[in-house]
Amino acid sequence: MTHTTAWPPTGHSAGSDAALVAAAGAGDDAAFRALYRAYVRPVYWLAHSLVGTQVDAEDVTQETFLAAWRKLPGLELAGQSLLPWLVTICRFQCANRIRRQQRDREHTAAGLDETLPATVDVEKQVVDAVLVERVIAEVGTLSALDQQIFRLCAAEGYAYEAAAEQLGVSHGAVRNRLSRIRTQLRSTIEPEGT
Repeated sequence: MTHTTAWPPTGHSAGSDAALVAAAGAGDDAAFRALYRAYVRPVYWLAHSLVGTQVDAEDVTQETFLAAWRKLPGLELAGQSLLPWLVTICRFQCANRIRRQQRDREHTAAGLDETLPATVDVEKQVVDAVLVERVIAEVGTLSALDQQIFRLCAAEGYAYEAAAEQLGVSHGAVRNRLSRIRTQLRSTIEPEGT
């Protein structure tokens, strides 16, 4: 999913939602696409804040708009904006996903082979925690711009061009700085002697 669309998109205002909702409810794909473009970013960021990962947030965003598409016929918009209705659907989809993940974890935990030594998982968790702490500490030493580039590209999956546009710098600056950041992080987190 690309998150580079300006919000709200050019030519869209919340006041035009009622006409777009009516058209989309009647099966107009272009009207639904306009609503999607208008609200995909706020729905995604809400989902991300609730489920915590990019992959889950993208899935929840798609599920939200799929549910919206199914429910649009006959929808009477209460206000001028479709966003509050989408937020309600998004929160419901997030809650469903979190419950489903908790159930999956419980079933997985119940089915684990107890003959495996627990120390393997504990050791891995300790090593992973140490690596995360090293990365966080190292990222904290970067300049403010480098921290933003790392957050956008490495943590949120922005493409170089999208990150450059967001930060007001050139595509080349993002690419070169991210390469330098990755090299710096690799040298910090790799075990000594490798």
